[in-house]
Amino acid sequence: MAKKEEEPTERARVTAASPELVTEEDEDEKCPSSSSVSSSSQWDEGTANGDHKDGAVTLEEFISQLQVKGRRGLYQEYAELKAKSPEGTFVTARLKPNQCKNRYTDVLCFDHSRVVLSMRNEDDCSTYINANFVDGYHQKNAFISTQGPLPKTYTDFWRMIWEQRCAVIVMTTRTFERGRGKCGQYWPPGEAGASIELEDLFKITVLAKDPKPDYVEAQLELYNCESQESRSVSHLQFTSWPDYGVPDSALAMLAFRGVVREKQAQAVASMEPKWDGHPLGPPIVVHCSAGIGRTGTFITLDICIKQLEEEGRVDVRSTVERIRAQRAFSIQMPDQCLWLCVHWRQQQ
Repeated sequence: MAKKEEEPTERARVTAASPELVTEEDEDEKCPSSSSVSSSSQWDEGTANGDHKDGAVTLEEFISQLQVKGRRGLYQEYAELKAKSPEGTFVTARLKPNQCKNRYTDVLCFDHSRVVLSMRNEDDCSTYINANFVDGYHQKNAFISTQGPLPKTYTDFWRMIWEQRCAVIVMTTRTFERGRGKCGQYWPPGEAGASIELEDLFKITVLAKDPKPDYVEAQLELYNCESQESRSVSHLQFTSWPDYGVPDSALAMLAFRGVVREKQAQAVASMEPKWDGHPLGPPIVVHCSAGIGRTGTFITLDICIKQLEEEGRVDVRSTVERIRAQRAFSIQMPDQCLWLCVHWRQQQ
């Protein structure tokens, strides 16, 4: 098979240690709970993203540094990050029964930060999904970074949503791009009233759908057929982010990020007093196709904006390093996040 178009050298190191795995053809850019601490994570409530300020600078200083470095210097700096081998193992992701659950065989899931599903039918492999917890700004496990679901993992994806009590899904890809399948249609196609059922476990129904120029907002009802309970989930799909580039409009991306935060806040308010976790709520699920490129960029953007709002300073490199420590190979195009941060500043 042909190599992936995006960073084949770095990610090939994962498959090199596992000869039975081969690289898929296309790529767009890969027992903790939402309140638990990953066994080898660098972050906790006292050292979450934003607490390490050695490299933090004001945005004006940051822009000046970029001007000095230039595009070549920026990519040289990012190459240094890429040169570091992942500090973690992929044992569970490489188990034979789990290999078919990985959309890309060279985008695997760290063991130490993976989302662990509840076991079903006494099958140890039923706990696996290609998804990792990622910390946010002063928030442990603020995100779940995951791949675009495959038809065979639709049920696992919704089990994760249910078990982690996630209320917001951020999708940064289309189901098809450039004639290639990027993500399965894991939610109901169509307008309000459309629904799908998954293995007699879940029924997902579209309650409302509101297409915007750059994104589609859908309100879903997630019904658990076993417990006969229902929950509301916001599905937000950004549709203006091209492969291997930056969104056509910085304002559109920044506005979209604002909608995501608004929906999360509304969800937390509706959960009270039942929600006893972090004040900012359960993890926000973010995915593209592999769950590393646009997914990592969106998470980096959210963290950096929060740090700028709270401190007036930002440390993009450290943020990227910490995200990559929890979701291997995250952030494929470093200029994406930098470009968005600069535009955010211009709107203040």
